[in-house]
Amino acid sequence: MEHESVQAAVELPLDRPASFELFTSGFDRWWPRDFSWSGPDGLTCIGIECQSEGALYEIGPHGLRWDWGRVLDWSPQSGLVFSWQIGPDRVPIPRVEQATEVAVTFTEQAAGTLVEVHHHGWERHGDLGAGYRQDFTYAWPTALAALRGVATKG
Repeated sequence: MEHESVQAAVELPLDRPASFELFTSGFDRWWPRDFSWSGPDGLTCIGIECQSEGALYEIGPHGLRWDWGRVLDWSPQSGLVFSWQIGPDRVPIPRVEQATEVAVTFTEQAAGTLVEVHHHGWERHGDLGAGYRQDFTYAWPTALAALRGVATKG
């Protein structure tokens, strides 16, 4: 059974290239530290390797690195797609075809850029997919509000 994608959006007071740069290269500046394996006190760094096939990763206690996603499409002119290789039980998913996917688009607006997130593929988690999807109906708006907060502070 296919589950509807989780969609969230935010308008940033930045042009499209600056919005893309903040979302990707500035991931550590805005991603909520509570949304990590290491937690807010243990997280050293969380980021995106800004290229096709780059990893999404975090560095936690004692320098331990966890790769939790992979850049599937890197298009600085329009957006990116990455795998979300963390399961509903918070266990890593080593095979990208068993993970969910996140597509992020950046559309220039009159007063900035519209950033839209579409997170899909919940059916890949079987019976746990619906509940996991529900978690992200809170997580993505919360994360994008943090992104906007950083964008408005400059």
